[in-house]
Amino acid sequence: MTAWTVASETGALTDVLVCPPDHYRWIPTNTIVKRTLAEAQQPAPLALAAQHAELVHALRQGGATVHVLPPEPHLPYMAYTRDSAFVTPWGPVLAQLERPQRRGEYAAVIDFHQGRFWRKSSAGTLEGGDVHILKPGVAVIGASGGRTDLAGAEQLAGWLRAEGWEARIEVFDEHFLHLDVLFCMAAPGLAVACTDVLDPAFLAWLAGHGIRCIPVPYRDAMALGCNILALGGGRVVSARGSAALNAALRAEGLAVLDPELSLFTAGGGGPHCLTCPLRREGT
Repeated sequence: MTAWTVASETGALTDVLVCPPDHYRWIPTNTIVKRTLAEAQQPAPLALAAQHAELVHALRQGGATVHVLPPEPHLPYMAYTRDSAFVTPWGPVLAQLERPQRRGEYAAVIDFHQGRFWRKSSAGTLEGGDVHILKPGVAVIGASGGRTDLAGAEQLAGWLRAEGWEARIEVFDEHFLHLDVLFCMAAPGLAVACTDVLDPAFLAWLAGHGIRCIPVPYRDAMALGCNILALGGGRVVSARGSAALNAALRAEGLAVLDPELSLFTAGGGGPHCLTCPLRREGT
């Protein structure tokens, strides 16, 4: 098996795992989807496929090799590959999904990684959307008590600390699903963040680690505005609907690849959620 390693959220993305949205549909398991279903009908399969193809094109345009996880009919949210497993400098970690509708996703992930994991989450719940490797040696783990609880976060933090890393656990309200709804890295030393919501102590901690934040307002964050994917090399994937943020990212000198992803952001996930980085080079 190829040795997958990721030492930061901003190194050059060379390999990434996605899952086609063949069976995707909105299910009312989070605040964002409940709002969506109150106002809209289920998305059309052809429209979903077209938007996902735009994302895959952007990933390849950014230089990544795209690996595909076969979708299963009874697991509509498999498209959000970020959550079921994530990769560290020591290899993949098998997560522990909280929602019953998603727990079956573990099987395909185990098959893809041929059962070889650095660690397997076994205490509480832990989902990849809450795990952010800011740079080599420093990570933050979100713990809303919903998707990732304190037991799951503490177990991962303990593994990282045993390797000599600094691991901060950031508590936030489960209204926001995962930490990547409120915060994502864009480039070394630069993040996007819903500063209206995040704890000032967390923002100060980021600043102490040399990370500056582009502010994203609450309304835009709930439309998955913060949910971006750094490709490395001054490039980032951000949904087309995030016009104001994309302009701010370009003003920072970043090249923004902006696929149309409105049908996925309406379901509670953007570019960060729809991708599981397998290998990154550099920092």
